[in-house]
Amino acid sequence: MEIQHFSHHHPLVFIQDHSDASKAALCLGCEKPECAELELASQIQHPSHPKHPLTLLPKSPYSGGRGLCDLCGKAFRGFVYNCYACKFDLHINCALLQSSVAVNFPNSLHPHPLFFIQNHNNEVEPDCQVCQKPISGQFYHCSDCTYPTLFNIHKGCAELELAPQIQHPFHPKHPLTLLPKAPYFSGARILRFFFDLHINCALLQSSIAANFPNSLHRHPLFFIQNHNREVEPHCYGCQKPISGPFYHCSDCRYRRLFNLHKECAELPHEINHLCDRKHPLTLLPQPPTHPQKCSCYLCRIQWKGFVYSCSLCNFDLSLDDFVSPPTITVASHEHPWVLVSRKMSFVCDFCGTDGDHSPYFCATCHFLVHKNCISLPRHIMITRHRHTIYLSYSFRQNQVEDGMCRVCYFEIDTSYGSYRCSASDCNYIAHARCATDKANWDGTIILEGYDERSEEVVHEPWNLITDVVEQIRIGELMVASEIKHTYHYHNLRLTFSGKTKSDDSQCDGCTGPISTPFYSCEQCKFFLHKDCAELPKEMPHPFHKHLLTLTNSHDDEEGFSWCKACHRWYQGFSYGCYEGNCSFRIDIQCMLLSDTLKHPIHEHSLFLVHNNLGTSCSACFRKLLSMDVAYRCMKHCDFTLDVGCATLPLTAWYKYDRHPLTLIYSDNSEPSQYYCDLCEKEREPNRWFYYCADAKSLVLLLC
Repeated sequence: MEIQHFSHHHPLVFIQDHSDASKAALCLGCEKPECAELELASQIQHPSHPKHPLTLLPKSPYSGGRGLCDLCGKAFRGFVYNCYACKFDLHINCALLQSSVAVNFPNSLHPHPLFFIQNHNNEVEPDCQVCQKPISGQFYHCSDCTYPTLFNIHKGCAELELAPQIQHPFHPKHPLTLLPKAPYFSGARILRFFFDLHINCALLQSSIAANFPNSLHRHPLFFIQNHNREVEPHCYGCQKPISGPFYHCSDCRYRRLFNLHKECAELPHEINHLCDRKHPLTLLPQPPTHPQKCSCYLCRIQWKGFVYSCSLCNFDLSLDDFVSPPTITVASHEHPWVLVSRKMSFVCDFCGTDGDHSPYFCATCHFLVHKNCISLPRHIMITRHRHTIYLSYSFRQNQVEDGMCRVCYFEIDTSYGSYRCSASDCNYIAHARCATDKANWDGTIILEGYDERSEEVVHEPWNLITDVVEQIRIGELMVASEIKHTYHYHNLRLTFSGKTKSDDSQCDGCTGPISTPFYSCEQCKFFLHKDCAELPKEMPHPFHKHLLTLTNSHDDEEGFSWCKACHRWYQGFSYGCYEGNCSFRIDIQCMLLSDTLKHPIHEHSLFLVHNNLGTSCSACFRKLLSMDVAYRCMKHCDFTLDVGCATLPLTAWYKYDRHPLTLIYSDNSEPSQYYCDLCEKEREPNRWFYYCADAKSLVLLLC
């Protein structure tokens, strides 16, 4: 069965069951199933916008094909009811919501008229302006307050009988006054001596905690019986989320909030432990300073919060390991693990690193492991490799010989556990700690029987960004001679040879000089290298642990974006992460980099490393931060290139010089012989620069 829909120029075929089809099966109208048969009026008069009628459009009228619904604040690409004069938009789901004008709503809470909406069908994401919790059930909405100042309020919150002033035990000095919004600039706190409680916390039942030991905290604490999921910060003692009854300090403000589980507050101040039989362990509010790198002797990880410590033995125990169970059973190992409460040196059979105290022991396999390594997953997927990798710890005689870890590029002793590729023809291997590092693994555990084919996202039909309009045969290959690209309105035709009308034409994808083969638009100056036109919609990359989605920075308001890899502004296509609150974006040039690099300046191969804190770039001398990705030599050369310097072109042009500038890595001249033509500063020794021998022009990298 076919229908001709107003939103598309080709007939649409009805599919009875799309089974396990991919994300591409989403409706282009509401981005949900089953919209083709909706009887949508070409124009509607909506109560949320009484000034003008709203016109139904098949897609957003704005640049890039995206817009924001003025009711729910969500981005949309599909059908939209639009008022062009007011730039007012409602996507289909919100336009169909039943709403009515709310009469007699107190204007002390809001100056504009509000609409009462009975059921929002999970469309409205912004939080309630009173309780700051997600909108659910019946609520009031203001159509005059549009993005980014949306105003939605739960029906229950609107009907709260709130006193204009209260005297609260958290702040006994002065009464607290009820305000409709924060009195600070842009709604944010700017001065530390202001005191605020939002509605939920102001209504919490609290009392002063008597006789709380000041050895754990110097300020008086309040005991709160039930926080109703209001308190997000972790317990200061065990570093786990607050739940149940807890203690709170009103003197410690953001960023030094102090909350403590009732159980953590009632811990004994001194214990005798099997790991240290000579001396009792004393409860301290934070790890002592005597170890160079303070970490728990049981689980071998660094931590914050309360600690049981013996200063005489330099022995420390976190709260999590103070309550370590004598036996642990996990699904990833068929036998139970038994705690050995003794001081003993050992090498963990799973991660291959040293241990000092209290391993867990498998009597059947004769394994000694850290407590933290017991929960290592059997199968995971990391950004560094396209197949699943599995934890191998069956230490048989004729196993593979030692190899190099493909994450840190140091040797792996296969006498201990490691992660290996599950594909039969792949020899990928990584240390257990390297593979499960947060920079490489997002924490997702792959279940048994996972289909390897689902990982090959690059070549799946749903992952293509273009539609083929016309094909030609070249030898035995069929090549798309005309395509329709998602990020351009007109069809693009393929050119195999020749030049563009303008020699300085750039690819609108990677913004590099255009070269054959390329696609171009016959109606406007739009060019794409063939490789850029064939970029997949989604790709994994070792720079980031989540799957990245192709975007077009020309759709942004500024027309350019900031690359999180090379730290440079760019235009054109990029790949971005839309996982939760992640805002990682990377330009095409950096996206095409691999985890290994051969640079002409250095004799050895350079390898991608995530944690580069304490190192500096060998080209620009910039100190690297812990979140910076860089290429490093693992041959003990102490050579590092940040991504920006690793992607510098070997030649560049300077507008005041008719000759090309050459990238110079080092020379034998004195630095005082050269000054930068832009900043007029003296060149530092061994710092890279661009230089023209004919015009004696010099430009430093950062200029």
